[in-house]
Amino acid sequence: MAYVVPHDGARPDTAEMRDHVRASKGPVHAPKAFHLVDRLPMTALGKIDKVALRAPHWDGQTRRV
Repeated sequence: MAYVVPHDGARPDTAEMRDHVRASKGPVHAPKAFHLVDRLPMTALGKIDKVALRAPHWDGQTRRV
């Protein structure tokens, strides 16, 4: 899964992005899903908050594996 922050007004084509990654890094590294977000959540230390990115995918679940 890849989170993409597009430029203002741009809507990137996920198929083109997937093809680009496959050509550059190989099919094993190509994400299965792309999520377009307005911004990436940051921690107080200025790092990307991965827990906050994953949280919506675990709503309604008892375990967060």
